[in-house]
Amino acid sequence: MVTVADLERDPHPTLAAIRPIGWIDAVNSWYVTSRALALDVLRDPETFTVDDPRFSTAQVVGPSMLSLDGTHHKAHRDPFEGPFSLAETRRRFTEPVQQTVSGLISALKPPADLRARLAGPLSVAVVAYSLGLPPASAATVLDWYTAISASVSGVSAGRPVTAEGAAAFAELHKHVASGIDASESLLAVAAHAGLDTEAVVSNAAVFMFGGIETTEGMITNALWHLLTHRDQLELVLADPSLLPNAMEESLRLEPAAAVVDRYATRDVELAGASIRAGDMVTVSLAGAGRDPAVFDSPDDFLVQRPNARRHLAFASGPHICLGMHLTRLETLAALEAVLRLPGLRLLPDSPPPVGLVFRKPTALRVTWDA
Repeated sequence: MVTVADLERDPHPTLAAIRPIGWIDAVNSWYVTSRALALDVLRDPETFTVDDPRFSTAQVVGPSMLSLDGTHHKAHRDPFEGPFSLAETRRRFTEPVQQTVSGLISALKPPADLRARLAGPLSVAVVAYSLGLPPASAATVLDWYTAISASVSGVSAGRPVTAEGAAAFAELHKHVASGIDASESLLAVAAHAGLDTEAVVSNAAVFMFGGIETTEGMITNALWHLLTHRDQLELVLADPSLLPNAMEESLRLEPAAAVVDRYATRDVELAGASIRAGDMVTVSLAGAGRDPAVFDSPDDFLVQRPNARRHLAFASGPHICLGMHLTRLETLAALEAVLRLPGLRLLPDSPPPVGLVFRKPTALRVTWDA
């Protein structure tokens, strides 16, 4: 029988075995693992909703754009949508991201943990800047985020909200609420659009949560893939124009957010599986990315893969990731800078990606020729 520990360590054999859909007792949920079926679920919020008391993130941070559907979802999401379009993202963030990456890279000395010294601090700095949060140290925000993330993952595995997660959100709540009145902040824009303080804070927490988790995971997973596949790294070093596709290929193979949860609002059949009203239906973004009906040699990391961008790492439908353009910009800037370090190599004790909901290495230990 598949256990939660199995799914945390390496879910891919299980996902392949049950494709396109199968029930997993350990998490009390149907798992959708084909790309086509995943799109069907993600694009049908009337049948597969996020608005359910069991939704893990909402249990920790409260109702937000992530855990609402229909008109309520639109009211929560709309104030944050415009500033993160592709054009606005490039205009507003290219220079700040480049400056932040340069500062972090210049402070590195070998050996280093690039998750702790680059990916984490970069993602925290950019999220804080994008929302117009009051000043706080990267370490403080990362501590809050780590506790909230662990609590959300625990809820997904059937455990209760942790005291540490609740306390971290309480601290985050105070911090975000204190910045709502800043005249030009995105938090103020959301408040002026009609969201009350609780809604602004919950949505800011979700945005921070997604922005930190996705970016940190994207950077560390992409570097781990490149550094453990030296032949593919050599292709990128010989032709840097391959780097954006290498980033997409890493997203396909190991998305930072591995799953998203939905709840059936009615009895429905999916690929022969009889879903009952109220059943949890987990869309495996990781499984969709390795669907052999879409991707040849789906378990291989190939930086020249022609259809790598067909992954669903940012989901689809009304809940498609709001910050996907920003996190791509951050990740590409970080990868370009790191790959300029001479003789970059992974240390033998650097661990592989792990996690049930969020998958990435717990550390990315590297060295290079100083």
